[in-house]
Amino acid sequence: MASGMMRAAVLDAPGSLRLAEVPMPEPAPGEVRIRLQGCGVCASNLTPWAGPEWMQFPTPPGDLGHEGWGVIDALGEGVTGLSVGQRVAALSFRSYAEFDVAPADSMLPLPSVLDDTPFPGEPLGCAMNIFARSGIAEGQDVAIIGIGFLGAILTRLASLAGARVIAIARRPYALDLARRMGAAETIPMEDHGAIIERVSALTAGAFCPRVIEAVGKSWPLDLAGELTGERGRLVVAGYHQDGPRQVNMWLWNWRGIDVINAHERDLSIRMQGMRAALEAVLDGRIDLAALCTHQYPLEMLGSALDATRDRPDGFLKAWVTP
Repeated sequence: MASGMMRAAVLDAPGSLRLAEVPMPEPAPGEVRIRLQGCGVCASNLTPWAGPEWMQFPTPPGDLGHEGWGVIDALGEGVTGLSVGQRVAALSFRSYAEFDVAPADSMLPLPSVLDDTPFPGEPLGCAMNIFARSGIAEGQDVAIIGIGFLGAILTRLASLAGARVIAIARRPYALDLARRMGAAETIPMEDHGAIIERVSALTAGAFCPRVIEAVGKSWPLDLAGELTGERGRLVVAGYHQDGPRQVNMWLWNWRGIDVINAHERDLSIRMQGMRAALEAVLDGRIDLAALCTHQYPLEMLGSALDATRDRPDGFLKAWVTP
């Protein structure tokens, strides 16, 4: 490969990508360039991967990769407090590549004890911020719908907070994982009415003061409303990309529930979540080895996306390495 060039993934069409040789990005003033060691694969990539009408192909090189970590390779003018060779997790947006650039204030330095550990900082920080906005307290019944990467972390955090977690998921593997993360009860996500009846029985008909929807689909959102008790809080953690939603507004009105969209866009809040996640990893509340389950080389990004969609047994979170 020529000097100053790098490999990056380009999506040419729905379900089709290639690795292109493109110029390495140069850090602008205030930016940092990272030599990437890995990038997590996010379920939010699946809708673009499927090729909805609003997608434009080909994508910019490295596009959609936003869970990167690596080693600082170059500093833009005016950057202080960071150094070349420092390992960081980043809030960047084209990390399906060998290099990416991002503002210096979107870098989270990582301690050397994690040198051999994948660290998808963006979704870890997202989980911490969702938990913070959920307002979960000791003694509460908390239903978590969808036990993927986010749902598993939220189950762990809620359980450690003293809540009784009712985990609802489609896959037997996910239900088993939820139990390992501390869930007191697990329910297969199969029959809408049966789930409601089971949660009603577990809560003496009061349902749950906190419900987290972590799927991003219409049915789980409907189910979340049904499981939220009077004056409870329904927390939307799933990323809803596939169109408008119709909700049972009568039920939401009648029960007087609060609905929290727990997605954050403010950089300072997202970085705060990443710092909290790092603390949780270092003190053992979050076990990355149990969460990051499947590694792929960058040239197999398509397979990683397919696995994220199809969820083979034992799969929770994929990442790609350049």
